[in-house]
Amino acid sequence: MFDHILIGASDYEASKNFFLKALAPLGIEVVAENSLGIEMSSDGKTSFCIGPAKEKPARLHIAFRAQTRQQVDAFHRAALEAGAADHGAPGLRPQYHANYYAAFVIGPDGHNVELVCHEPQ
Repeated sequence: MFDHILIGASDYEASKNFFLKALAPLGIEVVAENSLGIEMSSDGKTSFCIGPAKEKPARLHIAFRAQTRQQVDAFHRAALEAGAADHGAPGLRPQYHANYYAAFVIGPDGHNVELVCHEPQ
């Protein structure tokens, strides 16, 4: 688990809209937004933040944790509708462990965004 993560976005509005739509199945909502960027959270304890950046950042892999496989499926659909590129449809990844159910997309700045559920069906 993390406290907060901040990523830079070369197209702030596109990234903000992408992550708000793609992560909606997790209950992620805006906590604050100002000239430094946006802070989002689903639990009020951990935050995912996006800030405007002039340069395109290096590729990043970030995995959010889901409580259900249905959230993983909904994330994948929402992310594709928000303009992401598919990087791995929802499904089991037994090479990691027997219940590793995940989906992967590439967001507006080329980041590999994953949602994973570790729970059995």
